[in-house]
Amino acid sequence: MAEPSTNRKAIFFILVTVLLDVLGLGIVIPVLPHLVADMVQEDPSSAARWFGAITASYALMQFLFAPVAGALSDRFGRRPVLLVSMAAMACNYVVIALAPSLVWLFVARMLVGITGASFTVAGAYVADVSPPEKRAQSFGLVGAMFGLGFIFGPALGGMLGHIGTRVPFWASAAIVAVNFLYGWFVLPESLPVHLRRSFDIRRANPLGGLARLARFPLAASLAVVFALATLAHRSLESVWVLYTAYRYGWRELENGMALAVVGVSSFLVQAGLIRKVVPRIGERRAVVAGLCFSLTGMFFYGLSSSGWMMLATMPVAALGALAMPSLQGLVSRNTPPDEQGSLQGIFASIMSLSSVLAPLVASQLLAGFTGPDALAEIPGAPFFAAALYLVAALLLALRAFRAETRAARPERLPA
Repeated sequence: MAEPSTNRKAIFFILVTVLLDVLGLGIVIPVLPHLVADMVQEDPSSAARWFGAITASYALMQFLFAPVAGALSDRFGRRPVLLVSMAAMACNYVVIALAPSLVWLFVARMLVGITGASFTVAGAYVADVSPPEKRAQSFGLVGAMFGLGFIFGPALGGMLGHIGTRVPFWASAAIVAVNFLYGWFVLPESLPVHLRRSFDIRRANPLGGLARLARFPLAASLAVVFALATLAHRSLESVWVLYTAYRYGWRELENGMALAVVGVSSFLVQAGLIRKVVPRIGERRAVVAGLCFSLTGMFFYGLSSSGWMMLATMPVAALGALAMPSLQGLVSRNTPPDEQGSLQGIFASIMSLSSVLAPLVASQLLAGFTGPDALAEIPGAPFFAAALYLVAALLLALRAFRAETRAARPERLPA
């Protein structure tokens, strides 16, 4: 492990890298659903099915290739994998900006999913340079960069979307290109040569990685909790713009500003609150508290009959950000240094697998419970489903923590 001052510099570098990448992603969020609707020439409710399929294809590619990126970073180091990923992602945003049809949009989003390895490797980078007892806080800072990127990204994307639906994609390409240059000249390597290991295709297999977790009961249970929580959050993200367009008539600018509020709330929790709360209450209680806040937020999002109610719910829902870094910290502390890349690849695969299912289910729920042909007019159906996922995650987490506590107690000898 490097000296503390070196660690702080390395974490700063990777946080800037994550921030710039998320900024590029955030810019396109308010406009991509409208680009899909324009291409298929349908209303938001009908376009939800197409948008769900495009989002699922992107996530499927991430599921398949995130473990490959993690395993490659264990073999060749974090820096080269990050640089290749960023260069390819910048090119893919250009393809999206030029896409003449829905088919091209599908292909381009799949390519972005394949090259979206930067977040997987960034997680491994943070684990490399953080002492075990501070990894939850470090993962929280990475989450804060996500929040910060989603403060400025969607707001900027909403404003650029007024100029033209494709302008935000050009902006994203430019931002990721700047990130590549930053990484090329500034970002140091975090994985020493003596800690690297040979590339094993079995470790790059996403299903094989999930199977390896089964050897560790707590880690396996927490991975399922992570998957359910991710399923809930991805459900929200995949229908947010279409939901607010249908229910409140919001366009790019309104959605950009609203998502910026989400980003501000998330940033405040992950940049400040996690560092104060997690050391005091512990990672287990932070996981439980975060899941409870997320559950409450999803329920009230589904009940919100007007835009101001959505805005009022955002700070409560943002407290759910306590859960994810604490989950990652709990699992990471029990993983050897030379397997951190594979571990982050497994978590990225779990996120991606959830992201394949979430948009398909959420978009179908939105389309099925809105519009003239609706089974029943329940626009909040995707959020109510997300709340159920979080109930299951909460119950499983409580069960896993109780089982670990019982296993850790010394057996009493008979009198």
